[in-house]
Amino acid sequence: MGIGFNMNRINPNQTQVFFEDGRYETMTDAELEKFLSEASLSEREEETGQDLLH
Repeated sequence: MGIGFNMNRINPNQTQVFFEDGRYETMTDAELEKFLSEASLSEREEETGQDLLH
């Protein structure tokens, strides 16, 4: 089961990502795109029970 998160755009090139466990991280657009891509792969791996990254 993945961890949930919410996002808040704080300026044209930065977004804060708030995680359910209380952490947050400020990401640039490039970092956010990578994070969302990895989160999507992780979610699909959990749904199928397969390791899609290796």
